[in-house]
Amino acid sequence: MQAILAERGIILATLAGIPRRDRRDVEAEVLLNAWNAVRRGMYRPDPKDKPRDALKKWLHGIAWRLASHYVHSAYVRHAVLHPSPLGLLREPVGIDMHAQMEAREVLDAMASLPGWQREALLSVDDPESLVAYAKRRRMNPHTAASRLRIAREALALKLRRWRK
Repeated sequence: MQAILAERGIILATLAGIPRRDRRDVEAEVLLNAWNAVRRGMYRPDPKDKPRDALKKWLHGIAWRLASHYVHSAYVRHAVLHPSPLGLLREPVGIDMHAQMEAREVLDAMASLPGWQREALLSVDDPESLVAYAKRRRMNPHTAASRLRIAREALALKLRRWRK
């Protein structure tokens, strides 16, 4: 591990394009991966190279790959550049307990419906049209529309009963 730590300069030089806030984390990941690879016997330098040069090339390769993983990670691609983006919103952001309770009521009411009614209600959320939904199930589109209307009425009735 001492030999790997002695070549920390090549690692830092390779990670120069990574923002300072994340550079230490990626450096630690490089060191950890290098050490684990050595322990597993994955470090097999070319006998023609000087030992130190071989280690530098190997560490540069590990750092390069991990820097590439970092740059292409979802965390970096979706980084928010504004220091407080929630302050830009017009309304407060947070958990609305009333909305959560209503959502749970609707889910419980839907769970108590027969399967064909649940399926009809969930078909509205599909990207396909109601006609395509009906054709896929080999039924008349008017039948599918009727089932959807009946399911909506049954759900509304259950919610009215539960809320009283």
